[in-house]
Amino acid sequence: MAVLALDASLAADRSVLGGKAWGIVRMLGLGVPVPPAFALTTEECTRFHELGGQVAPDVLAALPGAMARLEAATGTTFGRGPLPLLVSVRSGAPNSMPGMMDTVLNLGMTPAVRDALAERTGEPAFADDVARRFEEQFTQVVGSPPPADPWEQLHAAAAAVFGSWRSRRAIAYRKDRGLPEEGGTAVTVQAMVFGNLDDASGTGVLFTRCPLTGASEPLGEWLPRGQGEDVVSGRHDPLPLAALAAAQPGVHAELMALAATLERDAADVQDIEFTVQSGRLWLLQTRAAKRSPTAAVRLAVLLANAGLITSAQALARIDPGQVAALLRDHVDPAALAAAERLASGRPACPGIVSGTVVVDVDEAEERALEGESIILARQTTNPDDVHAMAVVAGIVTEVGGATSHAAVVSRELDVACVVGCGGGSLSTLEGRTVTLDAHAGELWAGALPTTRASEDGDPDLATLRRWAAEAGAHGESLEALLQDVHTRAPALA
Repeated sequence: MAVLALDASLAADRSVLGGKAWGIVRMLGLGVPVPPAFALTTEECTRFHELGGQVAPDVLAALPGAMARLEAATGTTFGRGPLPLLVSVRSGAPNSMPGMMDTVLNLGMTPAVRDALAERTGEPAFADDVARRFEEQFTQVVGSPPPADPWEQLHAAAAAVFGSWRSRRAIAYRKDRGLPEEGGTAVTVQAMVFGNLDDASGTGVLFTRCPLTGASEPLGEWLPRGQGEDVVSGRHDPLPLAALAAAQPGVHAELMALAATLERDAADVQDIEFTVQSGRLWLLQTRAAKRSPTAAVRLAVLLANAGLITSAQALARIDPGQVAALLRDHVDPAALAAAERLASGRPACPGIVSGTVVVDVDEAEERALEGESIILARQTTNPDDVHAMAVVAGIVTEVGGATSHAAVVSRELDVACVVGCGGGSLSTLEGRTVTLDAHAGELWAGALPTTRASEDGDPDLATLRRWAAEAGAHGESLEALLQDVHTRAPALA
């Protein structure tokens, strides 16, 4: 079927459902609270492009039946009535591509729905906020103001999501990561829950282990009275997850327990998006966390030592390039005494790089491709910046946290990155030569000298060397041992 209801019994493959819908099915099977949803499959994305950018008529015909199931599950009605149903329309490729394709939230909004939400909740400001968010996002994603008919809104949003598979940023991302061009994205349509409803509501992102350093502690951020895009876009500075623990300890405890369940089930570190509506927790998405090379090495050893994966699986998860990245240079401590610190923020992807600050993404890309070492400085990044982010030496932003677009994508691209340096902190640095210390989260004037890290004395690297030797790998360096393991992986399995 082209449109599939998402429930625990669904056996469709990830390549058909896309990663987002596949994760929803997985969570439902584990008893996780997830808003009801349905998906338009990845095959329909291929057919959309074959039809010249048109959603197939049989898919459009199947949408009312799928929406009726959401209405029955929520006790609401789509785009109408005293208890109106609003939905999110999200992309979901089989291989995770964070922030690369389009999303529309709060779809189904009309003036009558806004009035109904205000009456139902007793919060006119909330209803106005939802209406404003919808109109702005729909106009940006679809390219025109939303039509009055909710079904026309849904058709246009689904087409925009399918169309974003071939957007410039998505093509650049797949090219950089070596992902296939064929295939497409699914469209996941999910009942909205509202983190912007009241003081007991909010949204957040949780990593079950730290994707920056590989530490065993969870890393998360929380934004009261926000919606999911507020956090992942990097347009807002969220609070640490401890703020949720202080405000709603029961919700925090439930979130931690569910996160541990999802990590055990996947045998991998999870990136979880969640919303709290009036004190009730909902999980919207789970996927394998994008991680820095440092974290990739640390986490593979940690998970193997915890018994979640075998030593052979740990070796298979690490490539020689990640070990090389772990052994990168560090700023010479002696040079810092006389150095001028220009800005400081939150480390997002480790690394030490020196270069010229550029604030325009197209200029940054052009100069980087010409061989210059460029530090891209932005208020925050967005998916349209990826073509530059993939080729610059480093990235630094004024706002955003460790789960923002800049942070997540920089880890995937393995580009040194510091986020959240403060509004206006970078605008005067254009053209200056700087050193970005993304280990410490600091930006220094000038090109500072560095010192070389060593494999000796690192317990995780020693463990990997021992496991590789036990697997019969050959080579003097750990990088060579891992390369041999990967080359002979089928024989060693």
